[in-house]
Amino acid sequence: MKLTRKFLAFLLIIVLAVVLVACGDEEDGQADDTSNNDNQTEAETETESKSEEEAEGDEEQVTLVYARGLDTTGASEKLVQAFEEKHPHIKIEFREMPADTGESHDQYVTMFSSQSSEIDVFDADVIWPAEFAQANYILELDRFIERDGIDMDAYFPGTVAAGNYNGKQWAMPKFTDAGVFYYRSDIVDSPPETWDELIEMAAELQGEEGTEFGYIMQAAQYEGLITGAIEYIASYGGQIIDEDNNVVVDSPETVKAIEKMQEIVNSDFVPDNILNFQEVETENAFIEGKSVFARNWPYMQASSEDESRSKVVGNVEIATLPAGDAGVASSLGGWMGMINRYTEHPEEAWEFLKFMTGPEGQKITAIEGGSAPTLQELYEDEEVKNARPLFANPEFVATLENAVPRPVSPIYPEVSDIMQIEISKALTGDQTAEEAAKNMQTKIEEAMQE
Repeated sequence: MKLTRKFLAFLLIIVLAVVLVACGDEEDGQADDTSNNDNQTEAETETESKSEEEAEGDEEQVTLVYARGLDTTGASEKLVQAFEEKHPHIKIEFREMPADTGESHDQYVTMFSSQSSEIDVFDADVIWPAEFAQANYILELDRFIERDGIDMDAYFPGTVAAGNYNGKQWAMPKFTDAGVFYYRSDIVDSPPETWDELIEMAAELQGEEGTEFGYIMQAAQYEGLITGAIEYIASYGGQIIDEDNNVVVDSPETVKAIEKMQEIVNSDFVPDNILNFQEVETENAFIEGKSVFARNWPYMQASSEDESRSKVVGNVEIATLPAGDAGVASSLGGWMGMINRYTEHPEEAWEFLKFMTGPEGQKITAIEGGSAPTLQELYEDEEVKNARPLFANPEFVATLENAVPRPVSPIYPEVSDIMQIEISKALTGDQTAEEAAKNMQTKIEEAMQE
């Protein structure tokens, strides 16, 4: 009996030992499983990471062709270099277009009318967007703008309006230009604020400091006449074509504006041959010290300070153009960026256009190329302000704020031709301002209906 009890006790001890060993093995197994799981997770993460890197490296390489005019500043190359660093899968090739804007326009029309995809992104004169949009040559950009949250209010209003047709945005503002008022600071303390004050001061100060004229402007029968006329008409509250594509040029405001142009052109304080003056004649006369006041584009500021050419170095300031009844207006110049409708890479083309016309791209263009930004915030950037004195001048910024586009119309060249003829007739005295406004109304309406 005692032997049996001892045997049972011994047997129980053996069973307990077996159970303990089994439990220990299970825990070790669980630990091993956990370790294996951890190792597996790390491996999977590493594999996924490698897959992502490989996916980025395997992203389709795309080459875009960017067409623009000759750029001797090197700004375009630096802009492209900065873009390609941010987008290594997109390569940009240049297509140099003719220096003559008209020739470039005609080459684009030839390409796009045949639905060619040989270029993707291109620079465009501010007067082209409506024409190219109507002809179905370019991509409408609103879906990209909305998707990427581009703030179009950050641009000068006139530059945005120039690329908007039928309520849609077809072009992004790249760099801008606008009519500027120049005056001799050694003769004038404060520039005239209105056209009437200009007339009074020009007559009074003519002859001061060896000047021959009180005021000079572009009044020949060519495109420059229209940019000037737009400034007068807008400053008196008139328009040529409204936002709904209605011709509205025959108005009391337009008549008064043309009458003011007539008064100035027929005054004794302008050159006898003022009707032959274009930009070059205006520039030469002003930097030779022949006029107290002048209207021209921003480039004349640099030439007026060029000691090898100018006789008025240190004596020139700029201001906004004089105001009419409705305020100050300056004609918009400059260039836009657009995308060929037939591009095979619309997404990549938009990425490049967005960069080129965004803050980083425009800053490069301003600093390296001297082109005036269309983004208002860049005029607060110290590097941009230091690039050119003009960019730090609040009067120049005010001029850009007041810039208005020329008529946004798909037949703008025809509109311009009509206006040149009718306004020239008014300035030569062959018709009245009322007749000029009425003839422009009739002829532009007829042209738009053809």
